[in-house]
Amino acid sequence: MRLIVPLQGIVQGRGGLILGTLIPCALFYFFQLYTKRNRGNSSNTPSNPPSPSSSSPNLAELSRTSSRLSLFSRVGSSGPVSVSSRASLIVRENDSPYYIGLEKVSKDPYDKARNPDGIIQLGLSENRLCFDLIEKWMVENVREAMVGRDGEHLSINGIAAYQPSDGLMELKVALADHGNAFLIPTPYYPGFDRDVKLRTGVELIPVHCRSADNFLLSVTALEQAYNQARKRGVKVRGILISNPSNPVGNILPRETLHNILVFAQEKNIHIICDEIFAGSVYRGEEFVSMPEILVEEFDKNRTLNSSRNLSRLTSKGYRKLHHSFVDGLKQLGIQCIESSAGFYCWANMSELISSYGEKGELDLWDKLLNIAKVNVTPGSACHCIEPGWFRCCFTTLALEDIPVVMKSNPQGC
Repeated sequence: MRLIVPLQGIVQGRGGLILGTLIPCALFYFFQLYTKRNRGNSSNTPSNPPSPSSSSPNLAELSRTSSRLSLFSRVGSSGPVSVSSRASLIVRENDSPYYIGLEKVSKDPYDKARNPDGIIQLGLSENRLCFDLIEKWMVENVREAMVGRDGEHLSINGIAAYQPSDGLMELKVALADHGNAFLIPTPYYPGFDRDVKLRTGVELIPVHCRSADNFLLSVTALEQAYNQARKRGVKVRGILISNPSNPVGNILPRETLHNILVFAQEKNIHIICDEIFAGSVYRGEEFVSMPEILVEEFDKNRTLNSSRNLSRLTSKGYRKLHHSFVDGLKQLGIQCIESSAGFYCWANMSELISSYGEKGELDLWDKLLNIAKVNVTPGSACHCIEPGWFRCCFTTLALEDIPVVMKSNPQGC
């Protein structure tokens, strides 16, 4: 028998141990000893259990784990303890082709020297072209950033890690309640399904854009999606847009941005504008930030900061890489939407799919991943209404890698 010692009941005051707390503890000990003694006297069995050698030989044959097994076979048990339904949905979302492709590449990444038969990564919007610029800056500035210049105090305030998504989910939680909805133009970044829909419980209502309009958003499409949501009894709290678009790479014109703001004002809803690729414009097209429109058209006295320089890249190598990659796809008979920004291109492979639909698109994606060893993002993962479109991120490559990608030849898959 074990004695439970309530040490938290003993308090030390100015005059020593307080009797008011010591006496109850002593009474508790005596009660435990009294109970143990009376239980031993009233029992006909010896107080000490028999050893296995002196007991029945059948006792030694009992399985030592029988009592443990009984814990898992109790009446009324309904299986292992489960996590919340929200956590289950987040885990299940990893079945998306977007996450499957990323996981397969992480286990078998292509490397020209060490793993030439690995999977080439075209599914991750990562800019490797700026690594040399970052390395150069670190060499020239890291010491001063950490220890300060002459006459300055030791400090590491000059170095800060930046994560673009910081606060994004919290912002969406603040703008909408569970069960509310955001309108979002398609195709859109696959991560929004997990980061917004599953984590916050906010529904994402697709506003379908089509290739005939270069996948640009229109107020007419917004109006239709908004009215359909109202008919279903869903409360729309905002519009979530990416400018430049991810995955298409086009830029919303100034007039369209103005119309979106007027629409949001009329409906009394919020606007969340993701401008993380605003600094990656590689054509002469003008990029206009949503806060600029707000200041110009609605509130002359309000000052807002834009994140348009988050991924600034002005090197000629970036434009050259984009041109080489798109030109290589053209030689294979694959056309891309005319884009102006982003680390990716939106390629039309509808003529290569076995059947015009999501199944045919996913079959081609599977062959590209497992046979051609190239990871791309299928349009269905981006909720594109037209099958056969794929996002290809070219900034993960070097110029000498492009011929390797084209030799994989999607037409032969």
